[in-house]
Order: sequence, then C-alpha cells, then structure tokens
Amino acid sequence: MAEGVFKALVDEAGLSQRFEVASAGTGGWHIGEGPHPGTVRELASQGISLGGKTARKVRSGDLEGNDYIVLMDRVNVADMLHLFGRNYPRLLEFAGLNGHQPGAIQRGDVLDVPDPYYAGGFDEVYRLVRMGCQGLLAHIREQEGI
Repeated sequence: MAEGVFKALVDEAGLSQRFEVASAGTGGWHIGEGPHPGTVRELASQGISLGGKTARKVRSGDLEGNDYIVLMDRVNVADMLHLFGRNYPRLLEFAGLNGHQPGAIQRGDVLDVPDPYYAGGFDEVYRLVRMGCQGLLAHIREQEGI
C-alpha cells in the first residue's frame, strides 16, 4: 500500500522522474503473490493502482542502492536489525512533519502501521500510510532541496 501511495504523491508533485519507489517485505510469507484484495480495493477507491506488483523479500542489495529505506512497524525494525544489523525509521515517524494536517501523528503516539491482512481496517491503514507518505515526501524534499 505504501509504495502505491508514495508513488501517487510523487506523481502529483510532478517529481516522478526524480524518484524510484519500490517495496519489499522482511518475511517471505507472500513472495510472488499480488497485493491483498483489501489493499487493491482501498487503493482503487483512491484512484491508485499497483499494476502488476508482487511481493518479494528485501535483499542486501536493496540497502546499498537506495537513498531512503522506511519500515512499517517495530517487527520490521527488529527483522532488519537481525538480518542486516541496521536500523531504519518507521513511516509514521514522518507523519508529524505535516504540521497543519488534522490527525497528524505526534511524538509519543504509536508509530506502527497496523497490518490489515487478517483483521481488516484497510481504510484506516490507508489514512495512516498517506499521512506518513506525505511527511516522508516533505522530509525528502527538504533534505534534497526539491
């Protein structure tokens, strides 16, 4: 979901030539599978398509070839520390950068994006992911001067 949302925001900002966006999981449970139907439905309701996206597991080469790596939850943080010995920020750490946006996550609040795979709540996950992606894009634009 985050890949699709971030790509849409980058496109809306007219920056698609400046970004390469990809996603991967820290576990191998769904390798080769397409996005969950709930994700596809929620993104479609927002005018976002994931095209032929299939799940894959993060590889060490991903760490070297990318400027920004962002995780969804503390399990991903622990997995990345275990797999590669590195720590990366969670997406919702960037949500508070949207100063004037109602509902922006503030420091001290839960920073994990919930996994709706079994429990549902794709609309709420979309809301959180969008806030995080907006903040991440604002952060990158500030850091990179774009």
